[in-house]
Amino acid sequence: MLEYLKVGQIISTHGIKGELKIYPLTDDIKRFDKLKYIFLKNGSCYEKKDIEGIKYIKNMVIIKIKDIDNKEDANNLIDSYIYVNRENAVKLHEGTYFIADLIGMDVFSTDDNYLGKIVSVFPTGSNDIYEIKNENEEKSHLIPAIEDVIKMVDI
Repeated sequence: MLEYLKVGQIISTHGIKGELKIYPLTDDIKRFDKLKYIFLKNGSCYEKKDIEGIKYIKNMVIIKIKDIDNKEDANNLIDSYIYVNRENAVKLHEGTYFIADLIGMDVFSTDDNYLGKIVSVFPTGSNDIYEIKNENEEKSHLIPAIEDVIKMVDI
């Protein structure tokens, strides 16, 4: 399991005081209200950054990070992702999973035949679609993430 979960992408700056415009990668945009800090990835390390303020404009999140005080510093972070650690992840209902935890999982049929690994998850509105790729086959398979098809998830 990954220790850090991606919750948004910095798409631009906002104003001249170093605020960042975030495209949320979460179902609950208001989850940002509970955050006191986020993590930014720098190479293979995650750097903790304290949050000074959060506001919302339409479907975007505006975050002010401590020590990012001008547009130039904020510009350097465009296209970066923001992360939370597991401790600050939202609590999921039973039977729901973080996409990051599903990617790379082995998939088997009900008769225990290996089908491949989950390589991608596509949200469609009514249910997710899992893309399954077997390294021995050229094409991938798309499987709906519904109870009639997915019998068990073991994370």
